[in-house]
Amino acid sequence: MRGAGLGLRAALVSLLLLLVLVLGWHLATLRPTPAASAQDDEYAALMGKSSAAPKTGGGFPTPAEFAHAAAGHLAHPFYDNGPNDKGIGIQLGYSLARVGVGFVAAALVAIPVGFLLGMSPLMQRALNPYVQILKPISPLAWMPLALYTIKDSSLSGMFVIFICALWPMLMNTAFGVASVRRDWRNVARTLEVGPLRTALLVILPAAAPTILTGMRISMGIAWLVIVAAEMLVGGTGIGYFVWNEWNNLSLTSVLFAILLIGLVGMLLDLLLGRLQAMVTYVE
Repeated sequence: MRGAGLGLRAALVSLLLLLVLVLGWHLATLRPTPAASAQDDEYAALMGKSSAAPKTGGGFPTPAEFAHAAAGHLAHPFYDNGPNDKGIGIQLGYSLARVGVGFVAAALVAIPVGFLLGMSPLMQRALNPYVQILKPISPLAWMPLALYTIKDSSLSGMFVIFICALWPMLMNTAFGVASVRRDWRNVARTLEVGPLRTALLVILPAAAPTILTGMRISMGIAWLVIVAAEMLVGGTGIGYFVWNEWNNLSLTSVLFAILLIGLVGMLLDLLLGRLQAMVTYVE
């Protein structure tokens, strides 16, 4: 009951903050409409415009304009009218597909190598310099090399996701495996359990929460990087959608895409958080 009451109060505070934010946004985008003269009305009519149209501060969209644009995008999210005119659902699907492929490829490499580093002090010392050199490099710095060698923008985006998702999973897996209690390993050795069964039945369950933490960090970075990567390579994706709408001077669509990026990122983190909670145990 106490936890439910706390959750309800937190939801109310979040709702109040949202209302304050929307009200501040509304007030910031209002601007007094100057009194229009008859000459101004005539000129506006000749130009096919209405001088009585509401003005916004600096052209920044109001909450009402944002809501109207969002409703338009959500009403037809999967339309396809050509290369530069696709629905937000299609663009989001391309981005999720690239992130998914790159993330899974990174997991297939990072988790086994992380096990190797965590279980072998020799390999950890031998490979650690390479990890420390490659880890700080921005994933986008690999984009020109990927485009030159792969010669495909979509595959290059997946490669960038692979690179950025690799290191957090690798480091967390190695740390989690190395942190497994030695007593548990000794018991497995006493029972003459083979190395593979020890890794799968003893070390993996114990290190799973730390591995999932690395996966959550990697997913957050991957979803962050794909937007920038798609802005560079163009074609399809939520990042390209943002860049294309900016070139079209449609700030309402840009704001809608930004909100959608945040919501999808939150859902991905919640999904991995649920998986982490399922494998976490309390001693």
